[in-house]
Formats: sequence, structure tokens, C-alpha cells
Amino acid sequence: MKVLIVEDNEKNLKLFKLLVTSTGCEVVTAANGEEGIKAAREEKPVLIVMDIQMPVMDGISAMGLLKSDEATRDIPVVALTSYAMKGDRERFLREGFADYIAKPIDTDVFLDTIKTIIGKHHGKQ
Repeated sequence: MKVLIVEDNEKNLKLFKLLVTSTGCEVVTAANGEEGIKAAREEKPVLIVMDIQMPVMDGISAMGLLKSDEATRDIPVVALTSYAMKGDRERFLREGFADYIAKPIDTDVFLDTIKTIIGKHHGKQ
């Protein structure tokens, strides 16, 4: 199974990639929303983990385009953000994200969220 991680911070990307590969999934990466959309269409991942604040195209704009495209609309997307304010989770879920993880991440919460969503959508993990 393939997971797409869309993150512009290289340090974060390395950590997220390490965590996701530890679940046995293959990882594909992109540095911004625009690259993320292209990678989602080409790679057909089972899950997308997407940063919200990125150059070129932010995560919310990318999410809107993914959901409006028949080829990618059913791929669950988890928002990654340092905007950890009251009400954010609900706002991201309303935008269509499958879940939301606050940065700096708690590695256990990150892994549990990834495994839960993959399990929900693919009956595994």
C-alpha cells in the first residue's frame, strides 16, 4: 500500500516518511499542494498526509481539487498543521479531511491515526 506525504519542511518529511514506512507502507512524497495533486493522480495512494501551510498551493486548496477530481476524490486525506486552535479539527473535517494531526506531532498519535484510516478504508492494519 502506498501513502503520499505532502510536506514542504524536509525535517518533518523525513520523520513522517520514517513513521509511515514503519507500518509497512510504501511512501511517495511531494513538497507542495500542486505536486501533491499530480502525485495523487499518478500514484493512486491509499492515503494522503497533507501539510496545510505550504508554498505554491496550500493543503486546503489542494484538498478542494482532490475532492473535485473523480480519480482522487475517494482517497482519504489527513491534515497536518501547526494551527492547533479550538475548533480547527471540526473545520478541517468540514473541509473534507478524514482527520487532523497537530504539529509538532506525537509519534504515537500520528501512527495510530494513519493505521486507523488505512484500516477503515482498506480493511487492513
